[in-house]
Amino acid sequence: MPYKRNPMRSERCCSLARHLMTLIMNPLQTASVQWFERTLDDSANRRVSLAEAFLTADIVLSTLQNISEGLVVYPKVIERRIRQELPFMATENIIMAMVKSGGNRQDCHERIRVLSQQAAAVVKQEGGDNDLTNRIRSDPYFAPIHTQLDQLLDPKSFVGRAPQQVSLALACLL
Repeated sequence: MPYKRNPMRSERCCSLARHLMTLIMNPLQTASVQWFERTLDDSANRRVSLAEAFLTADIVLSTLQNISEGLVVYPKVIERRIRQELPFMATENIIMAMVKSGGNRQDCHERIRVLSQQAAAVVKQEGGDNDLTNRIRSDPYFAPIHTQLDQLLDPKSFVGRAPQQVSLALACLL
């Protein structure tokens, strides 16, 4: 696709990674019939499989490094996609908050399912923005958690330890 950046290199990494994963089968088959005896078919297999695995891993990592060094992040695109999908992802958290507030899980699930389907129709059939949050705010049934909605829809509550893991990984690389 012409609008994509780095598609050939990314696809090459994917292809080579699949190849790397299949390389384990050769030594495993040899081990299963040789019972770790030192024979010529074992050493020939080992010379080919190990070398090919290291060379394949090396080129995958080199190509990924090349891709990531030229990586461009578009925060506005990320923000738009989060706004479109996050309300759907947060429905389980909204249901749990309602249950903690005394609501019936089945009733809440059905109400939020109906609202989600309506919001999805706006997105998919009309090309509009996801209005699930507004639907929840305007539904009196969800009044007990209206004040909690901003917190329940905070994107940071969905990423877990990812920020710390990325920082740790970057610290190891630098």
